[in-house]
Amino acid sequence: MQKDEDEILKLVQKVLEDNKAQDVTVIDLKGKTSIANQMVVASGTSNRHVAAMADKLLEALKKAGFKATAEGMEKADWVLIDAFDVIVHIFRPEVRAFYNLEKMWQAVSDKRK
Repeated sequence: MQKDEDEILKLVQKVLEDNKAQDVTVIDLKGKTSIANQMVVASGTSNRHVAAMADKLLEALKKAGFKATAEGMEKADWVLIDAFDVIVHIFRPEVRAFYNLEKMWQAVSDKRK
């Protein structure tokens, strides 16, 4: 893992933990896709909680000198933060259950074995 990637992942995990994210899961994407090396999936309790965590995370990444973009802030059912080597998905629990990204990426891992 590259130094920046490791720093971003640690920062993401700390900000999510500090802001009471639920069910934080880290998925290793190396060798599975070229979009990123790590994916973090987390849940918030409400739209407001999802949006607040996304705001805090974007602020922390910027303060640490990392670039990131976000999508989905308007509705805050599902916010995607692209920090290049690390992709972060913050969901409301119902939306997370519907899309079930962890299962999808596990299926990709199983096919590659």
